[in-house]
Amino acid sequence: MRDTMDDIKSKRIAILSPVAWRTPPRAYGAWETVASNITEGLVARGWKNVTLFATKESKTSAKLVGFVERGYEEDKSQIPKVSECLHISKVMERADEFDLIHNNFDYLPLTYLPFIKTPMLTTIHGFSDPDILRVYHDHKDTYYVSISDSDRNKDLPYLATVYNGIDLSNLTFTEKPGDKLVFLGRIHLDKGPHLAVEIAKKCGMDLIIAGIIQDQAYFDNTIKPHLNSSSIQYIGPVGPVARDALLKQAYAVIHLNMIPERFGLVMAESMAAGVPVIAMDLGSCREVIADGQTGYLVNNVDQAVDAVGKIDQIDRKKCLKRVEENFTIDCMVAGYEKVYAEIFRREAKKK
Repeated sequence: MRDTMDDIKSKRIAILSPVAWRTPPRAYGAWETVASNITEGLVARGWKNVTLFATKESKTSAKLVGFVERGYEEDKSQIPKVSECLHISKVMERADEFDLIHNNFDYLPLTYLPFIKTPMLTTIHGFSDPDILRVYHDHKDTYYVSISDSDRNKDLPYLATVYNGIDLSNLTFTEKPGDKLVFLGRIHLDKGPHLAVEIAKKCGMDLIIAGIIQDQAYFDNTIKPHLNSSSIQYIGPVGPVARDALLKQAYAVIHLNMIPERFGLVMAESMAAGVPVIAMDLGSCREVIADGQTGYLVNNVDQAVDAVGKIDQIDRKKCLKRVEENFTIDCMVAGYEKVYAEIFRREAKKK
């Protein structure tokens, strides 16, 4: 007999979060954000036995277990790989206490699969380097979820695509547009903040840049020379409160990624605040943005400049509606509930 949803919600679930940052992060930390949203979403939907494995200072309404005091990006005295290995190995020591481990920690936990009996679901948040595919390809008998249809490897057996969900309570919808262009993301060539600078100058508009500096040399050589006290500003990384205030100033968010986007939390967060997004048509951007309705997909700077001139044609309410229908925590967790149910069905058949 197939388990009912009430039966499934009584299962013991371990959510494995990274330990680069606190879960949820104070500012930057995309994977930690998603791990937190999954955890809190499960609890809100009535799951009774959810344990979050994260840094000791993390915050959750589920049970928290931590072995690392602080994230290694916030405590530079740590060797990252040491903290990662300690964290993951301690979780695996307790694998028998759970019915499912939901891995949000990339490829390393997969290497423990031969030594545990508990099934593992891995949400693949992106392939940071082609070489890590060796680990994924060595473990094709486990369970995978992608965060967009575009960010898939053709040789892996995915159960589903489950889009990331964002916390709408941290974002204020504003119908009246601001007057500034905004770049929000990692300060790295891959994310293209230098293109946002070029667009702002061509449009004669102010630009606010926010995010962690991931490549200091790139920032110093490519972004810093353009900064001033008025038209082009860098304000550093922003947490939920500062991000909300920033988006209230936004006329549009510029998201000209140089490599295929995996999902793009920033795009969903911006639209939830009513802010249209101008994005490079690479990777998942086409899945997140409704071209011409919640923003514009472009292929170069000149097209982006033209798109800025058409932003007033976007109905900001449609931006919010697209998020509400596709990219909320509730939408995401409902998707994972279906995945969990399928995993438990398959595992039962093995017995």
